[in-house]
This record gives sequence, structure tokens and C-alpha cells, in this order.
Amino acid sequence: MIHIEGVHKRFGQVPILRGVTLTVERGQTAVIIGASGGGKSTLLRCINALEKFDQGHIKVGDLTLRPCLSDGDDHNLHLQLRRRVGMVFQQFNLFPHYSALENVMAGPIHALGLSHDEAAQRARTLLERVGLKDKLDARPATLSGGQQQRVAIARALANEPAAILFDEPTSALDPRMTAEVLSVMTDLSRAGQTMIVVSHAMGFARRTAHVVHVMVDGQVIESGPPGEVFDSPRHASTRELLAEAES
Repeated sequence: MIHIEGVHKRFGQVPILRGVTLTVERGQTAVIIGASGGGKSTLLRCINALEKFDQGHIKVGDLTLRPCLSDGDDHNLHLQLRRRVGMVFQQFNLFPHYSALENVMAGPIHALGLSHDEAAQRARTLLERVGLKDKLDARPATLSGGQQQRVAIARALANEPAAILFDEPTSALDPRMTAEVLSVMTDLSRAGQTMIVVSHAMGFARRTAHVVHVMVDGQVIESGPPGEVFDSPRHASTRELLAEAES
């Protein structure tokens, strides 16, 4: 579904990604863990073409991102890509003047060309799926952080993406709200939604991920099933990271 090969990214002279290579199969939940500043969020932004990269390539299905595309090719490719890949951010990024229903409707109307009635029906179904059927008309300012993030997940699902990228979706939430959001994400994983999740929620990674990737200093230093990575880490940096998470 997603294949990343030898991706490098620099900000000025500072290397952020240093030859990242990894593959996510269709239906997998891949969780990327690592210390802050290790390049995890930048990698997600490269996959969704929110950041350009300097070397390597990224394939999403039959679409291929490369550093050397012309502006015209870039634009067309990015439009296609964002119909296939949804993204959920740390800060919910909802339209404050729209209701929850209108926030979820916006993508299907503007990106997919659905009618108002079709988009509204899809949005109602998705908001019910994330436990918010009683909040259709609520504005973001009246919702808790966990509720806003669940609206953001429904919005990401509204275009029926092949994959969803989650960039530390619970980092701004308290423990109760975190549990609400992780429960929705677990349900999506069980339903076979392809997901790449950047998270510090080690319990979620252990319980839900099919594959865990460990990133340190812009490189994937080891990958494997959760039991293998958490119980028998091969790399010293992984052992250090897990020890810090438990302390």
C-alpha cells in the first residue's frame, strides 16, 4: 500500500530524514515510535506531500512521489494523493465556524463532488461511528479535545481514503480523552483500515499495531511485530527509549 525507499529530508543544512525505508501493507496498522525530534512527523508530512523531500521516493498505491517532479505534475499528483490518504493532526484543525457535521461534509463536497445530501448522510454515519451522533450541530469550541479529535478522524474518513496518517493524535489530550480517541483508532484497525500512527502511546502500539517501527535521528533503526520490538529489542537505542517510557 505504502512503500518508502531511501527518503532524505533536510531543513537547510540540518538532516531530518536520513535514508528512511519502510513498507506498510494494505490493512496494516503501523506504529512509529521514537523520541521527539527524530523525524517521525516530518516523515508523515512527506508521505502526504505536505513537505517535499530531497532524495528517494514514496509510493502510495500506484502513485509515486519523487523530489524532481515539475510544479504541474506535483499539483496533479498531490490532488490524487490527498483523495487517497487522510491525515489526523495533533491539533485538530477543525473549521471553527462549522458544526461537526459541516466539518465532516466539507471534504466529500469539495474534493469528491458529492451532493449536499450525500455528503450529509456520509458525515452522519461517520460521526455516529466515532460516538458523536448527538453532536452533529455542535461547534468545535463547545466540544472537548477528545470529541474534537474524533470529529477530525471522521473528517479524515469522509473521503474514504486508502490510508490514514495519524500524527501524535493524543498528545494534546488528557488520559480520559486519550482513551476515547485510541478506542476509535483500535476499532478502525480491527476493521482493516490501513494506518500509519506516530505515537508515544506504547500500550496502544503493543495492543493494536501489526508492525512497530522505531525511528531515531531520522532513521528507522528496527522494525517488527510489537511483541518482538517491546520484549526483545535488538537495538540499544530502542532499549533506552522503552526504559524511558516505563520510568
